Amino acid sequence: MASLPETLEHARVASLPETAYYIPNFITHDEECMILDKVGSPTLTTASVLIAAAPKPRWKQLTHRRLQTWPSDLVQDRLLDAPLPAWLDDPVVSRLRSLPVTGSQSHIFAQSPHARPNHVLINEYPPGDGAAYWPVVCTVSLGASICLNIHRSRPDGALDPEPVWRILQEPRSLLITTDQLYTNYLHGISDIDQDVGLSADGVANWSLLGDPESFSGGCNARQTRTSLTYRDVLKVSKIGNKLGAFLKK
Repeated sequence: MASLPETLEHARVASLPETAYYIPNFITHDEECMILDKVGSPTLTTASVLIAAAPKPRWKQLTHRRLQTWPSDLVQDRLLDAPLPAWLDDPVVSRLRSLPVTGSQSHIFAQSPHARPNHVLINEYPPGDGAAYWPVVCTVSLGASICLNIHRSRPDGALDPEPVWRILQEPRSLLITTDQLYTNYLHGISDIDQDVGLSADGVANWSLLGDPESFSGGCNARQTRTSLTYRDVLKVSKIGNKLGAFLKK
């Protein structure tokens, strides 16, 4: 079963000065397999046979990854007004909207223009591999673990190559970055075959991990990982209503 805290405050990454939340096992293994099947990422069936069921034309092949955008690409920072397909709405969006930030405060998207995420980026990363949005980003990881590096800029504007913090994202976990952690820092994934130096001292969310023993050796061998990134696009074009029936599929 999915494991949710009573409030997001219980999932706050306390070692970060800016606001981030981490929830392991935000979705179940069966839900992970269902989503991977829908997006067309390789996933294991009960017979341990690799399948890729989604239509290939939906993927865009980039230099080091594949990308899907739902319900549409942004054009001049504007999104077509169309619903997310049901398999991207439930269980993720419904759980996000049911989880209060604190005991008395509503969910994380309550103050955003549409009170819910309306845009999803799906990235598939093989091993080795802002202003248009409300400043809340929710990322669900599927298939494999990976370290997210968070960098700050130097006084001269150049990127500091050494990350300020590292966040370890396990399969089926949810990571939420908000406010200045989203707007004032750069997030990236190193082009390496394994994450090393993993420990309570080097990983910001170590105390919140669902299975820290899996990384007791300090390493994580990279495997194919798919991420779902949920955001609320500020500007929406109503012409997208005509696409609604098609995009629900």
